[in-house]
Amino acid sequence: MPETGYILAVCAIVFVITLSLRALPFAALNKLRGSRLVQVLALWMPAGILGILAASTLQHTLQAEPAKAAPALAAVAITAATHLLGGRRTLLSVGVGTTAYVVLVNLP
Repeated sequence: MPETGYILAVCAIVFVITLSLRALPFAALNKLRGSRLVQVLALWMPAGILGILAASTLQHTLQAEPAKAAPALAAVAITAATHLLGGRRTLLSVGVGTTAYVVLVNLP
């Protein structure tokens, strides 16, 4: 069994490495904030991530339960419409889309 000092040293090293790796992007972002690339990524990444998440979830739903394809497709359309018409608020569109899917799936 390793000694207490060894375990504490390993934990300290893991802590420093983890903290450094998590802080590094924020330190780099401060220098790049005025960059055109970062501004474009900030504009398009939320919608891109939402699209990838929707496509992945839809693919899984269609493969696992084909009977729920219609509610899933309707919920994706509702999510996209809410996102575009609701001022591109991601949390709002995900919440409305999720609620719509749950309601549609549970209709008799």
